Amino acid sequence: MRYLRSCTRISWATRIGAAAVLTVGLTASLGLTQASAAPKAPARTACSAPPTVTRQPFGSAFDLYAGHNLPVFRYTLSNCSGMKVRILTYGGIIQSIQAPGANGRTKDVVLGFKTLKDYVAKDSPPVTANGGPYFGETIGRFGNRIAKGTFQLDGHTYTLPINNGVNSLHGGLVGFGNHVWAARSVHFDGAAGVQMKLVSPNGDDGANVGCKCTGYPGQLRVFVTFLLDSHGDLAIHYTATTNMDTVLNLTNHSYFNLNGEASGDVYNQKVMINADAYSPTDTTQIPTGVNARVAGTPFDFRAPHTIGSRINEDNRQLLIAQGYDHNWVLNKTGPTRLGLRLAARAWASRGGRKLTVWTDEPGVQFYSGNFLNGTLVGISGHVYRQSAGYTFETQHFPNSPNQPNFPSTELKPGQVFNSTTIFQFSTF
Repeated sequence: MRYLRSCTRISWATRIGAAAVLTVGLTASLGLTQASAAPKAPARTACSAPPTVTRQPFGSAFDLYAGHNLPVFRYTLSNCSGMKVRILTYGGIIQSIQAPGANGRTKDVVLGFKTLKDYVAKDSPPVTANGGPYFGETIGRFGNRIAKGTFQLDGHTYTLPINNGVNSLHGGLVGFGNHVWAARSVHFDGAAGVQMKLVSPNGDDGANVGCKCTGYPGQLRVFVTFLLDSHGDLAIHYTATTNMDTVLNLTNHSYFNLNGEASGDVYNQKVMINADAYSPTDTTQIPTGVNARVAGTPFDFRAPHTIGSRINEDNRQLLIAQGYDHNWVLNKTGPTRLGLRLAARAWASRGGRKLTVWTDEPGVQFYSGNFLNGTLVGISGHVYRQSAGYTFETQHFPNSPNQPNFPSTELKPGQVFNSTTIFQFSTF
């Protein structure tokens, strides 16, 4: 995937990207106008009223970049089909997604906390030996793991905090999910949402978090736009620019449970992943660098099957991760929609909810909530245990800066990183 994309492809995904690029101030260089940035809703049957977005105060939290407390807001995106998405400016966090089922009844289908205090105290690493749960967070600078917290770029060695065994995970000690983002409401043709902005300084996650390490190079300007339409599509578009060569891997870490976040075990929910290969790991969950075929293994989700049907098989990779926690190498063939490729699908075991994931990223981390240990109480007062939810973290591959055969995660000055993922909610 090229980080500097053509803006001539006419699709909702790229037009969301164009809107984000406008805010970075690159209108003239890309030849865009506000009118061309407006995404067009797909031609599907839906209710006629346009989606809305509202904002309410949600407390305040200390922000490392500012050096003091900043106000936090919660944005609520609503459509006329009964869907509601609540997003916090703390961490760019998706707190809840109320999605209707086949009978019209809505359920919150992502794991989350009720209060800002819970997110600050419990979602930040290192909460446990494996870090916090990262419920709904916008992950950066680098989603997933970097081996031993070190990589080389342009002949320089960069070091990062170690927060996951011997590795650096999801941006280190203070990732993007632990900052207060600037935000504004946005309205486009057939969609409404919130656009968030964060400026990550040169050396971020280094000395500024008390680490005797270099941190990430370059000042990085990041925009994340969340848009909800009337058809049940929640689009997330990421845009970033840098003033130095750097590495970047942005994703969202929502845990899904299509039966409802308080319904318990997800092992009886069916999943399909559009991938012929996955990335096996060493004992520290770093990819070996050689992707393996899924055929004949518990990692073969090309045809839908339940999460739990093979998770207890005697398989070394499952033992290492205590379940599924791997990168799937997405096929470049198969269904496409709005310029994005099919990544995965999931079906509730009751209620008739369906989730389809579309993306332009080369991989997806499917994680079955293996390290939820019953110590966290969720938004509705229910305890989250192992198997309470699963993630579809669309991404570049883990440890890519140290694997030259993996798709590159380098971003250079003058380039614009653009990436879009759509979580499409429907019924069956």
